[in-house]
Amino acid sequence: MFRSHPHLNKIFGTLLHDPNLLHLNRRSVSAAFAVGLFMAFVPVPFQMILAAAAAILIRCNLPIAVGLVWVSNPFTMPPMFYFCYLVGTWILGTPEQEFAFELSIDWLMTGLGAIWEPFLLGCTIVGLSSAIVGYFGIRLLWRLHVLSHLRERKQRKTLNKQL
Repeated sequence: MFRSHPHLNKIFGTLLHDPNLLHLNRRSVSAAFAVGLFMAFVPVPFQMILAAAAAILIRCNLPIAVGLVWVSNPFTMPPMFYFCYLVGTWILGTPEQEFAFELSIDWLMTGLGAIWEPFLLGCTIVGLSSAIVGYFGIRLLWRLHVLSHLRERKQRKTLNKQL
């Protein structure tokens, strides 16, 4: 279990023992959606580690936050990050530059240098936007579910009284 891991205990201490890290409640799940969706747009390797650390610090549901990072996977990453780049160029008012992505150190040193500003700005804006929509969307869905459950319960009570 992660709570007894010696290295994690050195870094996070008593934060690892917060019950919200594994519980399913409105606050914990909505915050986990915000963390996971934001981290999905952070263009670095090991996004899951960043999501786990943020979930521990924010005290939200750890498995949900880490799992949502997989919104960006090898299949979805190219269109997601290209969209982020387009958002960044639109906000900065800079023209799009044509580039051919290569997974190499050489391309990262030369090709990324020309597009990094709109790319990172777009990733930040889209990440924050998706985190906000995810947070409030889950809170709304949770609330609607609770209201639906209360209505059904009230209907069952009314039906039982009539019988």
